[in-house]
Amino acid sequence: MSRIGKKPIPVPAGVKIEHSGTSFKATGPKGTLQMTIHPDIAVSVENNQIVVSNDDANNRQKKALHGTTRALIQNMMVGVSKGYQRDMQIFGTGYNVKEQGGKLVLTVGYCNTVEVPIPKTVKVEIKVAATKGNETPAVFTISSADKHALGQFTSNVRRVRPPEPYQGKGIRYADEHVVRKEGKALASGG
Repeated sequence: MSRIGKKPIPVPAGVKIEHSGTSFKATGPKGTLQMTIHPDIAVSVENNQIVVSNDDANNRQKKALHGTTRALIQNMMVGVSKGYQRDMQIFGTGYNVKEQGGKLVLTVGYCNTVEVPIPKTVKVEIKVAATKGNETPAVFTISSADKHALGQFTSNVRRVRPPEPYQGKGIRYADEHVVRKEGKALASGG
């Protein structure tokens, strides 16, 4: 049996749960999330705790679903109560970011601007809109109650211009370390 799957999930204060059959819904101060639970996995709410159980501990697929279902429900509880957020930075002279008409508009060294549609469940807050040289980055925060939607959107934004290893220009996560390479050395010939 899954060790993670055995742990009960506490329901945070202010979170309301609706569970019927394979449908599971959580509503909290940060929003509402919903998921469909696999029919082989049983979920029950007891004493303000959610318990995920599996009737066949020897079946490999059910063991995998057990731990995964528990982790997804835990992510829902954190998402609707506290929410998730990710800070991002853009390095590069002349690079900038702005939000316009439900899209994130990125100017990152291409001949045209790149527009990335913002999902309805995701919010973008721009703290510093434009870079100042290669030292001061443009900074923005992406937040959501849905951990999956947040991770997918931040990945899509980073994919527009990943950081390059020589000068570090590009879009990166705030806590990301970019390994820098040394450029070509001037060869002295005689």
